[in-house]
Amino acid sequence: MTTPLSNGAFDVASGGAAESICNELFAGSALKDLPKSNNFTISLPPDPEFKTPSDSDNALREDLGPRLVKGALYTYVRPEKTENSELLGISQNGMRDVGLKEGEEKTQDFKQLMAGNRTFWDEGTKTGIYPWAQCYGGWQFGSWAGQLGDGRAISLFETTNPSTQTRYELQLKGAGKTPYSRFGDGKAVLRSSIREFVVSEALNALRIPTTRALALTLTPNTRVRRERLEPSAIVARFAQSWIRIGTFDILRARGDRALIRTLASYVAEHVFPGWLSLPSHLDPSQPIASTAINPPRSIPASTIQGPADIEENRFTRLYREIVRRNALTVANWQAYAFTNGVLNTDNTSILGLSLDFGPFAFLDNFDPSFTPNHDDHALRYSYQNQPSIIWWNLVRLGESFGELIGAGSSVDDETFINDGVSEDFAPKLIHRAQEVIPRVGEEFKTVFLAEYNRLMRARLGLISESESDFDSLFSRLLGTLEELELDFNNFFRRLSSVKLADLETESQRQDIASIFFHAEGITPPNITESVARTRLASWLLTWRDRVSTDWVSKGESGDAEREDAMKRVNPKFIPRSWVLDEVVQRVEKGGERDVVGRVMAMAEKPFADDWGGDRREEER
Repeated sequence: MTTPLSNGAFDVASGGAAESICNELFAGSALKDLPKSNNFTISLPPDPEFKTPSDSDNALREDLGPRLVKGALYTYVRPEKTENSELLGISQNGMRDVGLKEGEEKTQDFKQLMAGNRTFWDEGTKTGIYPWAQCYGGWQFGSWAGQLGDGRAISLFETTNPSTQTRYELQLKGAGKTPYSRFGDGKAVLRSSIREFVVSEALNALRIPTTRALALTLTPNTRVRRERLEPSAIVARFAQSWIRIGTFDILRARGDRALIRTLASYVAEHVFPGWLSLPSHLDPSQPIASTAINPPRSIPASTIQGPADIEENRFTRLYREIVRRNALTVANWQAYAFTNGVLNTDNTSILGLSLDFGPFAFLDNFDPSFTPNHDDHALRYSYQNQPSIIWWNLVRLGESFGELIGAGSSVDDETFINDGVSEDFAPKLIHRAQEVIPRVGEEFKTVFLAEYNRLMRARLGLISESESDFDSLFSRLLGTLEELELDFNNFFRRLSSVKLADLETESQRQDIASIFFHAEGITPPNITESVARTRLASWLLTWRDRVSTDWVSKGESGDAEREDAMKRVNPKFIPRSWVLDEVVQRVEKGGERDVVGRVMAMAEKPFADDWGGDRREEER
């Protein structure tokens, strides 16, 4: 039997309950009093065209536009000014987690910062923290896309929550052109900004690792052309790091091996909690299912582990940690049917965060081949392909780490660091990397399946593990939902309220089956209602027997406890595509404002039974 995953990476990536408890005891700070830093720009090389903040500050804003940037991981660039901006909404959870006090959003300091009109750089004294945009590349739809980078996102500063000691990097998306804008205008449309604003906080509330949203600002004086002329907006968002696989991709493509090493060390020492936080080598003589779930940590950075042909140095352990984090996150996506329609390497976080929301959607009816990306004709980024695509992206990262992984115990030899891989050493290095990376792939699968099974058991109200659950419950259920075209997340929420006493007979089970139907009944033309009831009744019998085994010791109180447990993991509200489309229409066309706050309140508390608003609107 495996134990529940207890991975510091997952806790860090998603915030976690401990952070919420700490924040409840902390009243918050004013914006000006938040501790601020810029470890990223202090530690890593800047754009050689603008080596200092003053170089960028003295340049005309139009001179900071698209061009090729080499030998650097960022460019100093300030947001473009906006006029008559309007703060449309904030995330209360985001304010709390960053460490801002209640009501700070009403201040002009906050509003102007969110609109890109102020920074924490003093132009008079030339001191403070100057904003920056990151340089990265990426594999898009399986093809190398070259230099990409923050084409419309500009980071303002890092801030550490005084209560939780969690450090975040605050960024404005839609803040203007940067050297990485390519053919874009550096702006974000209101439509996509509302979508990202809401889904970021919805995922966080579902305990899915994600980047976060702090505020949404309308910039009415700027309209941008996409398929049509649209209003623009700025999303203030934050994350513990915005480094992604594409950050390493661009360095590998350019053969910048020294900077790959520098960046990898920065990630371990400044993004993760340090080299000691990384997972220990897995004993190859033991079944991976028993060693991969909660491996020991606290391995000194200089320690080499494992047999010579697969020996692991600290960079291999770093690679494995990135892999593990992403395995946990994609398991959460699959368990809650979230589909990120653009899983390129530039949209894959080294922290395992859900990142950069373009076309995305939660499944309505369960359809494994669904993709929200209308340009994805090959269904590369469909729901069912997400685990394999994330692993494909992680193999690209393995190629970037290949020299460091393959070097094994020679990784700190001066000859290797300064001169590269010798002709004699190359075959041994390549062999080791080719042995290690597939082994890490097995670790990815093991961690993914363990987390997916844990989440699905929780959603079905199960306490114990059973090897038969995957086939007898999970797979059968998914097949039934797909065949009957039933709503995925609604099914679990409605199941939460089903009492075992109401499932004792076949007749009862067939009656209960109808609660999972759509209002218009069964929609597949080749399936009758009778067939649908029989299919669901059969699964409900298996589920009833399995749940009864887990909760038998609870007696009559078991149903109530199980219902409460299930409702705490099965959301009543998720930001479905039609909901977000309606919000966009009501804000853009109808001039409404309150609807943004109402939907955000629901997104931040997805497991609630009601939100104290218009009951009819909430129940839709």
